[in-house]
Amino acid sequence: MFKRIGARWRRLRCAPQDQGMTTAEYAVGTVAACGFAAVLYKVVTSGAVSGALQSIIGKALDAPF
Repeated sequence: MFKRIGARWRRLRCAPQDQGMTTAEYAVGTVAACGFAAVLYKVVTSGAVSGALQSIIGKALDAPF
């Protein structure tokens, strides 16, 4: 049993590993991150969310000590 585990470990250890993303993957990741940031910015700056955030901050600053 231990021979099989050792052989499998050697195969996995010697298998080629990914060294990182390629240029195309970086481009897709960057575009996706920019799109997500744009959507998040629109949501946070919308009237309802902005009002809710101002209310939360106002309540936190008016808390009695």
